[in-house]
Amino acid sequence: MMQTETRPSSDTFKEKIYETFDHLHKHPELSWEEKETTKFVEQKLKDAGCHRVITFDDCTGVVGDIGNFSGDCPIIAIRADMDALYQEVDGKMQANHSCGHDAHMTLVLGVLYSINNNELLKKRIGVRFIFQPAEEVGAGALKLVEKGVVDEVDYLYGVHLRPIQELRSGFASPAIIHSATRSVQFEIDGEDAHGARPHLTQNAIEIGAYIMNALHSLYFDPTIPHSAKVTRFISGGKNTNIIPGKASMAIDMRAQTNGLMKELHQRVLEIIHNAQEIFRTPIHITDDYGIVAAESSEGAQEIAAKAIEKVLGSEKLAEGIITPGGDDFHYYKVNVPRLKATMIGLGCDLQPGLHHPDMQFEVDSLFNGIKIFTEILKIHSVED
Repeated sequence: MMQTETRPSSDTFKEKIYETFDHLHKHPELSWEEKETTKFVEQKLKDAGCHRVITFDDCTGVVGDIGNFSGDCPIIAIRADMDALYQEVDGKMQANHSCGHDAHMTLVLGVLYSINNNELLKKRIGVRFIFQPAEEVGAGALKLVEKGVVDEVDYLYGVHLRPIQELRSGFASPAIIHSATRSVQFEIDGEDAHGARPHLTQNAIEIGAYIMNALHSLYFDPTIPHSAKVTRFISGGKNTNIIPGKASMAIDMRAQTNGLMKELHQRVLEIIHNAQEIFRTPIHITDDYGIVAAESSEGAQEIAAKAIEKVLGSEKLAEGIITPGGDDFHYYKVNVPRLKATMIGLGCDLQPGLHHPDMQFEVDSLFNGIKIFTEILKIHSVED
């Protein structure tokens, strides 16, 4: 269970946050399947006073607008991701919010709850709340970019809970510097043979071993964090006297810069192609997708840092977090270069780690995040 402090029944706002989180945590949905989550958030946006709430015919996700969208005021957007992971929990495969997206949605709704009665702020800026599907498969942000959800936005902020190893509860960072990520999935499509006749086929396990060893021979600038490793290798069956000709494999790649990822990706494709030539066995790439590295904006980071200092104090303002993890949030900035964007890292004593089926965090840390984002909006309403 998630950790919370005693819930004061007299505190209506806190109870609303707890109830929102409890509902989202108990009703996880997978990427592109967030139908009930979309309906739930849509109703919350309407109930909280958004004058425009947008859903989409061909995908999940929902956007809510509040404030001044007349064209004379800056538009500030806050994005939350919606989808859960599919993993084994207590011996059962199921959807599970082990990446904190239930917390992100709750936090962003909490910001809306905090400002919906602030008439002065709503006169000075427009605020767009973006609830994005399919972050875990690296595709949701691109879909919403196509929908034009950030076309009129000036500043975009995101948030992600951070593991306890990076940030303790009570701390926050104005930027998460995610790496570029990429996954290549492929099938080795040879023929099986009798174990007594190895000359009649090419062993798919040996082809896979060649590919794994070749990955270890890749060398790039050691000052730029990067990695490439096999994360799936399925071959063979119940019978041990059959040499398998087929295998299913996947390679995960990470690089701190988009430039290095481009080079790493090309070399991995060359290794797969070379294996096909050397072993004279067809290898079919079935999927090849990735997420760009962070390209945060200094202006957005500076405002986020001011807000963190105001809410938590200067001693709780952490430096930008460099991480090999990835997030499709950064597609918004890469595809709309004029956009000023940053993702805030929120300390919450999260452990044992993101994507762990038993991930836990201090839910009351969400109130720090709500205050930080509310302060960001207040800064924009005064400075812009």
